[in-house]
Amino acid sequence: LFTARSAPAHERVIRTLRAWDIRIDEAVFLGGLDKGEFLQTFGADIFFDDQTGHCESARRFVATGHVPHGVTNDAA
Repeated sequence: LFTARSAPAHERVIRTLRAWDIRIDEAVFLGGLDKGEFLQTFGADIFFDDQTGHCESARRFVATGHVPHGVTNDAA
């Protein structure tokens, strides 16, 4: 799991996944840092995000899909 979130929001992510009985091997909380190079270094196979800026960064390194959902994607 790679996310732009950081403390204290990371705790909510972990608790939610555990409540859904989802287990992950690793979680990286980037605190707003660019995700692209982290994904490349990690050797990620695919990346999904709801923000086009994060997708633009990631697509240089890994197959990327934009998720058109959430506040960022609501029509003004």
